[in-house]
Amino acid sequence: MDLSLPLAPPPALSPQVCVVVIGYNDAAHLADAVRSALAQGPAVREVIAVDDCSTDGSGELLAALARDDTRVKPIRRAANSGGCGTPRNDGIEATTSAYVMFLDSDDELPPGAVDALLEAAVQHDAEVATGLCIRRELPSGRESPWQPMLYKKARFIARPELRTRLVHDTLCVNKLYRTDFLRRHAIRFPEGRFTYEDFVFTARVLAAAPRIALITDPVYIWNVRRTAAKLSISLNRAGIANWQARMEAHRQSVEILREAQSVTGTAGKRLAQASRAKFIDHSLRMYARELTARSPEYRREWWTATRAYLATFDTADLDAAPAPGRVIARVILASPEPRDLPRLQEVAARPARLPPPYPLSPDGTTPTWSADLPQVTLEHLLVRPVRLLPLAVDAELRPRAGSSRLTLRLHELYGRVADAGPTTVDVELAPRGGDGPVLRRTAAFNRSRRSHPSPDGATWLTDVVLDLGSLGGGVWDVRLRLHFGDGTTRDTTARAVAGPGLLRRTVLPSRRRGLLLAQPYATQAGNLAVRLAPGMRGVAGVTRRRLARWVAGS
Repeated sequence: MDLSLPLAPPPALSPQVCVVVIGYNDAAHLADAVRSALAQGPAVREVIAVDDCSTDGSGELLAALARDDTRVKPIRRAANSGGCGTPRNDGIEATTSAYVMFLDSDDELPPGAVDALLEAAVQHDAEVATGLCIRRELPSGRESPWQPMLYKKARFIARPELRTRLVHDTLCVNKLYRTDFLRRHAIRFPEGRFTYEDFVFTARVLAAAPRIALITDPVYIWNVRRTAAKLSISLNRAGIANWQARMEAHRQSVEILREAQSVTGTAGKRLAQASRAKFIDHSLRMYARELTARSPEYRREWWTATRAYLATFDTADLDAAPAPGRVIARVILASPEPRDLPRLQEVAARPARLPPPYPLSPDGTTPTWSADLPQVTLEHLLVRPVRLLPLAVDAELRPRAGSSRLTLRLHELYGRVADAGPTTVDVELAPRGGDGPVLRRTAAFNRSRRSHPSPDGATWLTDVVLDLGSLGGGVWDVRLRLHFGDGTTRDTTARAVAGPGLLRRTVLPSRRRGLLLAQPYATQAGNLAVRLAPGMRGVAGVTRRRLARWVAGS
């Protein structure tokens, strides 16, 4: 579906929906959130705006909005609750509408969202209707769908265990709930200062076995402000307390699903196992990618806490998780101390990469993580389709006047690469913000440049000529598609290689801007990207910032 098009509202939907907007000291965005709820049209019966004892004029702002539209019903809490759960619970208690949904003060509802959800709920007599959430990176405006695999096809789900992937979407905000369903099952958010309250609320909803209508329409805009003075809860992961809170919320969610009385037979266990597999594939990989940027103290605390929590998982829980997260979990369980963090970071990347070394078990038959952790076996690499293998491609970008050279080195992986026969690679330089042309090139792997066999197998080399001067400013990500002689392909990213003359700023002539400052660098996941600052102003600006950092550190 074209996300730029407004949703067409169905006819004659009576006012039945309450949108609960919560906010704390967010007057800068609160009005936009409320107006996006009011703009949904007559299906919205009331907008209950809960001010969690703000001190920035949010209360006065809500009062003004209420004077302009009587559907706005402000509630001001006498004391700050410390979290998002309590004000949402206030909204559930206060509403007189048949359906309720939730909206955070710094997000928005896209046009037609309420109509689309309400129509699906009424049509299927569903207690819950759910749609696609769009993550919008600000200020770039780049958009990406949240859990897109779940929302590829509209469907009616009679019981949650029939679609266990529902546990992947732990958000509460992209859903419409029947109010009497929440009240009948006493479903509420955790009160007070409870991080990741969505996890527990969603588990309580699924444990009550609702009928669910799933639609493909975008129904929620999640604004991600990474440069905000105060990061949102989900983005503020610098302290170990965030990870501990996430594990605790997940632990409670799993227990709720396991113990649910309304989910008969093994259904609750199936949902709990799916939830644990999702934790390994999503949460564990996300935080493992960041470990190299954390302090030694954080790493030790994280490793110890994670190891203790993973020890509560069954073998079946680990086996149900996708391979990259499963390997990370088994390395953590096998080692009492943090180890191999750069390599774990590569495996945690999306798509996953497994850089050398590539050892075998003592009998020479089974791939293993390392010689001193032979119990962490990688036998799945011998049978996994080539299109899913964690292939590692090293990349060296050398900006030069006229044409820049990108050298790619594809590593062997237990004989699988040679068997498939690499032929060519498609290279894309894509603007991270999504705006602007994509630079595309194709190059052949040169058999004559295949290196001599080593303990880790052969490598295949190729050079790609790039005209960086034809590009505009901003950050450009390097994406690869590998082609093999057997007809298969593998989409992956390039591993940034550091070394003499690499990953440093270079001033280049540019036909468009006169001068271009090119800076290849490694992203947090180790991917190669290049930052371009065009024109004299861009070069001077980068120079000033570099000088300021030097002065501050001297």
